[in-house]
Amino acid sequence: MKRALVSVTDKTGVVDFCKGLVELGYEIISTGGTKKVLDASGVKTLGISEVTGFPEILDGRVKTLHPNVHGGLLAVRDNPDHVKQLKEHNIEYIDLVCVNLYAFKKTIEKGAEFAEAIENIDIGGPSMLRSAAKNHKFVTVVSDVNDYDKVLAEIKEYGDTTYETRLKLAAKVYTLTAEYDTMIATYLREKAGLEEKLFIEADVKQELRYGENPHQSAKFYVTDKDMPYSLANAKQIQGKELSYNNIQDANAALNIVKEFGNQPFALGLKHMNPCGAAVGKDLKEAWLKAYESDPVSIFGGIVATNQVIDKEAANLIKFDHGEKGKSIFLEVILAPGFTDEALEAFAKRPDLRIIQYKLGDFPKTKQYLSVNGGLLVQDLDTEMKEVTMDMTITNCKPTKEQLADMNFGWKIVKHVKSNAIVVVKNGVTCGVGAGQMNRVGAAKIAIEEAHSRGVKDGLVLASDAFFPFSDTLEYGIENGVCAVVQPGGSKRDQDSIDLANEKNIPMTFTGMRHFKH
Repeated sequence: MKRALVSVTDKTGVVDFCKGLVELGYEIISTGGTKKVLDASGVKTLGISEVTGFPEILDGRVKTLHPNVHGGLLAVRDNPDHVKQLKEHNIEYIDLVCVNLYAFKKTIEKGAEFAEAIENIDIGGPSMLRSAAKNHKFVTVVSDVNDYDKVLAEIKEYGDTTYETRLKLAAKVYTLTAEYDTMIATYLREKAGLEEKLFIEADVKQELRYGENPHQSAKFYVTDKDMPYSLANAKQIQGKELSYNNIQDANAALNIVKEFGNQPFALGLKHMNPCGAAVGKDLKEAWLKAYESDPVSIFGGIVATNQVIDKEAANLIKFDHGEKGKSIFLEVILAPGFTDEALEAFAKRPDLRIIQYKLGDFPKTKQYLSVNGGLLVQDLDTEMKEVTMDMTITNCKPTKEQLADMNFGWKIVKHVKSNAIVVVKNGVTCGVGAGQMNRVGAAKIAIEEAHSRGVKDGLVLASDAFFPFSDTLEYGIENGVCAVVQPGGSKRDQDSIDLANEKNIPMTFTGMRHFKH
């Protein structure tokens, strides 16, 4: 009779699996809580102590770490010497192992005390899994409840699992134990203050057609399936598969959207930089303002909002608002929800990617950037200071309206590639200067863009970093800037303060820069 050793923390489906094994002629060996569940369900089991000849001891810490278990798992069955040794020591083969591990991750995620976390480090489980997986030529090892039906079906059809299946199951086991050990190591290293190693666990979500360019291969890996404002758990409702560049742009868009909480906000984005953004009394007003701030650059871009899109908003987003009413070509639309009527409207453009993302409190997390031969790791820039009246460093104080625009511009410029200047008015971006080698160049691009749209005064200017000289401010004041928000911190801040005072321009210092290289 073949033997199966079953010891699981997650008992989903284990009773039916074991009943199926018994029907196929297997004897079930089990331990602790699993044995109690199986016995109560009418599945006849053999206790692990009956196999080892030794009781479970140390509160269950030691029960399967025994030659009668690991000998039965590791014996190479076409090696006569191994077979002889098993007979000499009265050790029987174990043909199948079904084990999943103590829930260490759930334990630490709920904020358990250190002692409880340590007790949830599984020792026997990984040992049995690794022994069985090493000897997969002869032993079937099951660590995933989703494999129960496949294993039963193959045994029923062939009398055993196929070698190809056993190899795949073994590979899954070593992946599981590697991830498990990595999780424990990360936890203990953090507690011990050790930082010279970095472990990253990621699962492939999507194989991409290509990367940034057609000659580059690419995949999308997920490191956190529960992250809000993330494509990791977003639902694609319609449209073509996301490309590498779509994912980059969509991620950039969601990082901007999360700054605005519940305030109705709409964004157009291209090449990871905002090309039009606005707040409004509702989504429709916000979108119209955002679109009209730059109806050219949005072509082929991404639209994102923090509001549910209804039918009326969907029709506004779909169509150009010029005289001809032509359609706008968009790549992706991101929202936390869509009404059925909105989806019907978008369905008329089947290639358009419609993505529903999850809202929530955004956690502090790490950001990884690959460089040749290594990784740069930093805290993701999730900080955002509210611009307040007491941050004013000039004689002239901003008006209530200017202060609101300072806050709006400050949230936008944080996400524009450095050197970055954004000019805004009435909660709308009027011009964006991104990625320039000097700040005056960024200011010229932003202000010239605003002027080209007919906005030539009343502009509030936001800068992602300090002014090293007063030339950026001087250019802005000469071209319609009426208020400024910047981090401050330059050795020559006083030059800019003096100029602002001379021109009676309010300026605030936030004390925090937002470089985005």
